[in-house]
Amino acid sequence: MANSTLANPAPLGLMGFGMTTVLLNLHNAGLFDMDVTILAMGIFYGGIAQLLAGLLEFKKNNTFGLTAFTSYGMFWLSFVAILLLPEMGLAKAPDERFLGVWLALWGLFTLFMFIGTLKGARMLQFVFGSLALLFLLLAAGHLLRQPALIVYAGWTGMICGASACYLAVGEVLNETFGRTFLPTGSKSPEA
Repeated sequence: MANSTLANPAPLGLMGFGMTTVLLNLHNAGLFDMDVTILAMGIFYGGIAQLLAGLLEFKKNNTFGLTAFTSYGMFWLSFVAILLLPEMGLAKAPDERFLGVWLALWGLFTLFMFIGTLKGARMLQFVFGSLALLFLLLAAGHLLRQPALIVYAGWTGMICGASACYLAVGEVLNETFGRTFLPTGSKSPEA
């Protein structure tokens, strides 16, 4: 039985994921260069904040939240490491196709997690469905060396990240007001 006296950590994890995903995909869409803004957000909000949210989901006995937030928090930390370790002279730059395999593995994991959302809020299903599509496009773009797919992925990623931010805000405002302030497609009457 989950401890109902603990605050809901999901909005923190969703915002960390959502805002970081939007920033990275502004780059993927070709609108901004990769720079320290994305890297810092990837370490601290996408990485560490999601990791903390996942550990708090553990305290609430939420296996899905624990698995999702800690995994995607570690995704962001490993992504930043993939970018920075070669710059620091500690590793070779990644092979583009092997990076595609890495992204495909994250896509398979995300598809598995998407199945876990099918009894949940419609917005959560949208977040995970669009994230699976994002990973598929990124993986195909790298494996096939098709930069246009990366640009399409960027636009998909901005939508995915924005939907996660919407869900986070909806959860906070719905709880704060004790009613549906922003619809999230939740099956519970209070959200």
